[in-house]
Amino acid sequence: MKILVIGTGYVGTTTGLVFAELGHQVTGLDTDEKKVEMLSKGKAYFHEPGIDEMLNKHVATGQICFTTDKKKAIRENDLIFICVGTPSREDGSADLTYVRQVARDIGENLNRYKIVVNKSTVPVKTSEQVKKWILKSSRNAGETVEVVSNPEFLREGSALEDGLHPDRIVIGSESATAIAVLKELYKEMDCPMIITTPRTAELIKYASNSFLAMKISYMNEIARLCDELQINIKDVARGMGLDPRVGEHFLQAGIGFGGSCFPKDVKALMASAREHGLNLSILEKVIAINDSQPQYLVDRMVNELGSLDQKVIAVLGIAFKPHTDDLRESRAFPVIERLLKEKALVRVHDPVASMPEDKLHQGVRQYKHAEEAARDADAVVICTDWPQYRDLDWRLIKQRMKSPFLFDGRNMLSPGLMKEMGFTYRGIGYG
Repeated sequence: MKILVIGTGYVGTTTGLVFAELGHQVTGLDTDEKKVEMLSKGKAYFHEPGIDEMLNKHVATGQICFTTDKKKAIRENDLIFICVGTPSREDGSADLTYVRQVARDIGENLNRYKIVVNKSTVPVKTSEQVKKWILKSSRNAGETVEVVSNPEFLREGSALEDGLHPDRIVIGSESATAIAVLKELYKEMDCPMIITTPRTAELIKYASNSFLAMKISYMNEIARLCDELQINIKDVARGMGLDPRVGEHFLQAGIGFGGSCFPKDVKALMASAREHGLNLSILEKVIAINDSQPQYLVDRMVNELGSLDQKVIAVLGIAFKPHTDDLRESRAFPVIERLLKEKALVRVHDPVASMPEDKLHQGVRQYKHAEEAARDADAVVICTDWPQYRDLDWRLIKQRMKSPFLFDGRNMLSPGLMKEMGFTYRGIGYG
C-alpha cells in the first residue's frame, strides 16, 4: 500500500518505519524542513534505539521518503495517518490545534476518496470532528472521506519493538471499507485485533494510560507506608504482581511518572469527564501523588543531610525514562528545582539527554561522566534508571565523594550491596 504519515515525531517516524518494514511504500510529511532534511539522510533528530539503523535501511531502498510538500503528498496517497502532537492546555484538556490544521490540509487537497487514520491521542468524538473539518475545508463537495481511530501504544525507548510486535491493535470505524483496508494493512501482525467504534477506540487509549499511571501512583503511596513500617516495597510488589489479577508491570515505586503520555493523557481524560459533568476523583489523586513524589525524595534528603545550602548534589539521569532523550515531564526537574530552592549546588549527568540552556543558566552544571558529577559531592541522587548507572564503579564514586549519601529515586540499585560499600543508601519504600 501507499501510505502517508503526517507528523514525523517519534510516533510518526516509528509508525512509518514499521509500515516500510512490512513492505509498504511510505511518505513522511512534516512542516519542519530541518527535520525532513535530517530524516531524509537516514538520521533521526531524537534518540530511540534502532531508529537510525532502520531509517538508513529504508531510506536507502526508497521504501520511505520524507517531504514538506503537503499538496503533492496528500493528493498522491489515499491512506493517510495523522501522527501530530496533542499537547495539554492550561486546564489539562487536549489541544487539537495541530490535528485541526492537518484536517484542513487534507480537506483543501481532497481529490478523491481517502481513508484518514488518527493515531494521535485525542478525546472521544475527535474522529467525528476531524471528518467535519476535512469536509468543511474541501473544495470538492462530491468527494468523501472516512476517518478511523487507530491509537498507538508505543513506549519511548522501545517504540520500534512495540510497533513491530504490538500486544493489540484497536481499529475504531463504522465503515466496512475502511475496516477491511486496515485489516489488510495489519495482516502480518500476530496479536488480537479489536474492531470497535471510533469513540470506543479513543477512550481505550486514555483509559489504558490512566490505569497504568494509577498503578504507579498507588505503589508510590504504598512505598511511603513501607518507609514508616520498615518494609521492603519490592517484596510487596513481587507478592502483588504474582497475582494475575494484578500483574507484575508498573508496580515499581520511585519518584513518579513523566513523559509525553501519562501526565498529559490523565489530565485530558479528567478534562473530558468534567465537560460531561463528571469528576474522576481517583485520577485527581493519581496526579497529586505523582506531583508530590519528587518532593518526598528531597524531604528525605533534608532529613538526612540537614540544610542543603551550598551542598553539592549530583543528579544522575534527567530523561524521563531510560533509552530516550525526552525531557518532557521528567521527574528529575522537580527534584532539581527543589534542590536549587534549598540553595544546593547541582550537577547533572545523563548518557543521552542534555539540560536546557535556561536550566544551566540557573547554576546547574552538566558533566559528560557520572564520576565527574559525583566528585566531592555531598550526595548522589538517581532520577532515571539508566542501566549504565547499575554498572558504574560505585566503590570509586564513594571514594571521590565528600560524604557517601546515595538517594535512589528509582530503586534500581541493591541496598545491601551499596551499604556493604559504605554508602548511606536510601531508596523509596525501603524503610
